[in-house]
Amino acid sequence: MGKGQELYKKAKTLIPGGTMLLSKRPEMFLPDNWPSYFSRAKGCKVWDLDNTEYIDVSIMGIGTNTLGYGNNEVDAAVIETVRKGNMSTFNCPEEVLLSEKLVEMHPWADMVRLARTGGEANAIGIRIARAASGRDKVAFCGYHGWHDWYLSANLGDGQNLAGHLLPGLDPAGVPQNLQGSAIPFNYNNFQELLSIVEEHNIGVIKMEVSRNMGPQDNFLQKVRKLSTDKNIVLIFDECTSGFRQTFGGLHKIYDVVPDMALFGKALGNGYAITAVIGKREVMEAAQKTFISSTFWTERIGPTAALATLKEMERLKSWDVISKTGNQIKDKWRKLAERHNIELETWGLPALAGFTIKSKNSLAYKTLITQEMLKKGFIAGNSIYVCTEHTDEIIDRYFEALEPIFFQIQQCEKGNTEDILKLLEGPVCHAGFKRLN
Repeated sequence: MGKGQELYKKAKTLIPGGTMLLSKRPEMFLPDNWPSYFSRAKGCKVWDLDNTEYIDVSIMGIGTNTLGYGNNEVDAAVIETVRKGNMSTFNCPEEVLLSEKLVEMHPWADMVRLARTGGEANAIGIRIARAASGRDKVAFCGYHGWHDWYLSANLGDGQNLAGHLLPGLDPAGVPQNLQGSAIPFNYNNFQELLSIVEEHNIGVIKMEVSRNMGPQDNFLQKVRKLSTDKNIVLIFDECTSGFRQTFGGLHKIYDVVPDMALFGKALGNGYAITAVIGKREVMEAAQKTFISSTFWTERIGPTAALATLKEMERLKSWDVISKTGNQIKDKWRKLAERHNIELETWGLPALAGFTIKSKNSLAYKTLITQEMLKKGFIAGNSIYVCTEHTDEIIDRYFEALEPIFFQIQQCEKGNTEDILKLLEGPVCHAGFKRLN
């Protein structure tokens, strides 16, 4: 057992759930055998507490580092800020400069509020939108964080968020009187959304522009028109999709303008910064209510964001990672065909993933993680692409993956032992589970 596994055993006695982020729980990757903690990271490489080096062809800090870990330009700007001082009684000028840059990138928007996490940005967006519309009820599609307004969808029906977030989420601790205040609808199902709007006094429509599939039959245009006709505030959550296919939001590709948009994850290349942008008539509603937090005024986040945007623009990083992601998807499909494995790919090009169509899909994902780790790769069934994922690294990744796909083929054909006998620990988790 390595130092990481030992430390995680201790963590579970000190931290409810073992980690601060569900998506980083070892049980989500390789239960009992995950290195768990890192000592350093650079480019697309990570070193664990035993100083073992891995190439990260997995979720790259949960999608935060499109420029790779420890980008020199971004880190240099942050280090200079640390030297000058991160906090004072005065405000940092960078928050104004970043706001100006975001509005310049999105001409439909006029004003900005900054925060530090995606959950905060989502909560801020909902508060402002409700204040602007004067109505409480929200129709939503996709994943939007952990706050009460969102988890309230599972009050009375614990499956409402199963297709939007994770199965198995109990809204314990969420006030029961929020039941019915957040109503889910399915992506590309405009009739469902229309029925919700006609049946309920909806004030806000909140959705991801796209996640695992693109819009069909002018879906986004129809949502925009409905929002305008019914005086509903339309929010696009781009915390995950932002800066991956365009220099800004994914909505630019589809030429649909929201009333508000949220950005996070990639905005600071690993440093905590998120943004809520919107039209003046909507954003001014923030002054009707109280939205304020001490550490939204620290200097590192806006500094990192400004440096990140400059570096993205220089590299045209969104083009680089989209091209790489599409190549990876194509190679997955060809690898599956070669081994007669039924597989489907999904996600934005830079958030590429695949699913093996089998009752043992989750076990196969665990096997891939287990065997790739032995070969020096952090890998599963998805890759959040960064500019450091060179052709050479991707070639090495597929060279290591090939024999594992052969093992999977043999399991599917019944020519080898049961897949569970190939695993050196339990099958990874797919959703939320309470830990013992």
